[in-house]
Amino acid sequence: MDITRGRWRLAFLAVMLITCVGCDQATKQLAIDHLKGTPPQSYFGDLFRIQYAENPGAFLSLAANLPEDARFWLLTVANSLVLLFVGVIVLVRKDIDRMSLIALTFILAGGVGNLIDRMTTQNGVVIDFLNLGIGGLRTGVFNVADMAITAGFLLLLPFVFRRSEEPATVANTGT
Repeated sequence: MDITRGRWRLAFLAVMLITCVGCDQATKQLAIDHLKGTPPQSYFGDLFRIQYAENPGAFLSLAANLPEDARFWLLTVANSLVLLFVGVIVLVRKDIDRMSLIALTFILAGGVGNLIDRMTTQNGVVIDFLNLGIGGLRTGVFNVADMAITAGFLLLLPFVFRRSEEPATVANTGT
């Protein structure tokens, strides 16, 4: 089975999107039902916390202080366009290798999960509920969609820093 070809690609994309977005939305609903209004709960010597948070911004609450209209255009409309672009690349480009396809699908799934929150919650917030850290060194509060996006970017890193296998050539201008 080659997930980079034809029907297998579409099936892979559908299964990954349904699985990632489904897990993201289900865990967010659990957070709303069981964590909202409760104090943070710590596990494993405070290495892992679950706590309900509504994030009006992007990653690490970036853009949270922008006016609501600006946040809508940046975090909902612009984000939708980026996700549409990634989706088209995943569906149309025939030269995507397996790891890049997996990475882009994780990014797409995570982005869709958070976009659903922005479009369905009051004030366009994203529901976050996970936190990791030791002492004062902690992550921001995040969710399953954020984990998918992060996994996708981490899988893409080797491709970003990979050196071209073909040496660069300089055009001969005849001078």
